[in-house]
Amino acid sequence: MKIINLYAGIGGNRKLWGDEHDITAVENVDYIADVYRKLYPKDTVIEADAHAYLLQHFTEYDFIWSSPPCPTHSRTSTSLSGWGIHRYPDMALYQEIIFLKHFYKGLWIVENVIPYYETLIKPTIELDRHLFWSNFTIPIFVTPKRSHDVSRATKEVLATSHGIELPEDTKDQRKLLRNAVRPDVGLHVFNAREYNKQEILL
Repeated sequence: MKIINLYAGIGGNRKLWGDEHDITAVENVDYIADVYRKLYPKDTVIEADAHAYLLQHFTEYDFIWSSPPCPTHSRTSTSLSGWGIHRYPDMALYQEIIFLKHFYKGLWIVENVIPYYETLIKPTIELDRHLFWSNFTIPIFVTPKRSHDVSRATKEVLATSHGIELPEDTKDQRKLLRNAVRPDVGLHVFNAREYNKQEILL
């Protein structure tokens, strides 16, 4: 199966998928792309704008996972507003959901944080700290209770929780680990496609 992992980051969502698939990761930050290459040497890594790449190449893949940037949707935006920092929510998130729903024939996932506002498009499911939009059903998944507060956890705690060991020279390790989808959640969502191949939601 040909898979594209858009806005791949360090690949928390992909960690437990195995190596039997043909996986392409798209990440536009060079040092993050380098970390991904080290963690998943069998994947193809493309340094490009994932939003533009999706539009140009979506027909080439059997399964699409997209995790558009989340900071402008995060509840931290309301805190920043108190400091005089204001920003529009990045609408690429909703552009991709609408586009995939109407034009892509395969199975797809769009993932993001739980936002500070009421979502403009109802998500398929909320799991852990994330919302997922998809064209297939994702069963409820009860994640093991965290022993830490993700927003305050150290990089060491996050690395242990995710089971991801970053190269020692990686900068922004705590930020990269905080932004990663928990691998067990990523695997659950990925595996849900197997139960839905004949029941794609319209």
